[in-house]
Amino acid sequence: MKILPTHNRYSGTVIIIVLFIVFSLGFVSEKKEGSSDLSPETGEMPLYGEWKHFTVKDGLPSDKTYCVLVDNERILVGTHEGLAVYQNKEWTTYTTRDGLAHNGVLSLAKNELTGDIWIGTLGGLSRWSAGKFENFNQMNSGMPNDLIYSVACDGKDVWVATGGGAGKYDSYSKEWEIYTEENAPMHEPWTYGICTGDDKIFIAAWGGGIVEYNKKNSQFRDYTDPDGNMEIDLFPDDGIVHDITTGASWSEGMLWVGTYFGLSRYDGTRWKGYFDHDSGLASNFINFVKASGKYVFICTDRGLSSTDGENWVTYTRNDQNSDGKARILQKGSVREVKLSPSLTHNYVLGVDLKDDMIWVATSKGLSRGKLINRENLGLALSDK
Repeated sequence: MKILPTHNRYSGTVIIIVLFIVFSLGFVSEKKEGSSDLSPETGEMPLYGEWKHFTVKDGLPSDKTYCVLVDNERILVGTHEGLAVYQNKEWTTYTTRDGLAHNGVLSLAKNELTGDIWIGTLGGLSRWSAGKFENFNQMNSGMPNDLIYSVACDGKDVWVATGGGAGKYDSYSKEWEIYTEENAPMHEPWTYGICTGDDKIFIAAWGGGIVEYNKKNSQFRDYTDPDGNMEIDLFPDDGIVHDITTGASWSEGMLWVGTYFGLSRYDGTRWKGYFDHDSGLASNFINFVKASGKYVFICTDRGLSSTDGENWVTYTRNDQNSDGKARILQKGSVREVKLSPSLTHNYVLGVDLKDDMIWVATSKGLSRGKLINRENLGLALSDK
């Protein structure tokens, strides 16, 4: 195990409410960015419909789903009772009996170099390779903490955001480097999201905004709310909207950051903030963000939103039945499309997409939606 030299930085008071929020709400964070075939030519937002639900009745081990990862022809779902894999229209569940580190699976990432799946759980990190699980924890490997909120693969390196700091595992040397408030600009050791992009690693640190690690010079810098106000964003677009960050995702030169008080976008020079009262965002309480192409998908406690930074689509379910709607904010006009059915539940925790399909993890099951405006996006039907 290798611990980097100390970086001078203050450490604030421990925020006790973190553990309550994590375990009562089932928080998850960032996965490695996936790919999508969406290449819009008209500026219209992707619209998904024909939703299908998956619950315990359909083969899931638990209705409480934390994360989802599309891996070619199979769908991997992290649940409260194990890893569920959907392939050939059948579900298979893997638990601690099969070698998984813990049944509570919070995050999933695929290493594109090796094809291995890295699994962040409530009790350690698992590598799933050639049908076998290899587990990492504080005792056997020097990992920073056994509570793994987020995993990201970056070549031979695997990054984790944990309850005790961020960590980088070199799969060649088999050594860990640990980053906490002692050697990186973090306000507290809790980290909840991690992603890669532009030769950088972006860490969502609770109470510390976004911590950026530059791989070229091994230097850190942090992005925090300039006004320092914990209640409101006093000066719009002056920086990240809030220091309590819950996830980050990078795509096409844009870093998207989720917080419990709104959404932020950073283009490398300027910050832009989005809130539920001045955009199409479903809620300021954001659990997870997933950037794909020019779009970002935002998982909130009141539905799933998507945006290109100007236009919006938000999906919600009715309280009284399984139907719902998509609210579309496009070029200044608003319209609604009825969905029957809609999402499994409005408390959304994870999302992934590929080709024409989007998969959404919620607190009451998994939802799958189909792209229904492909022609309007300038995509040929023969591309399916």
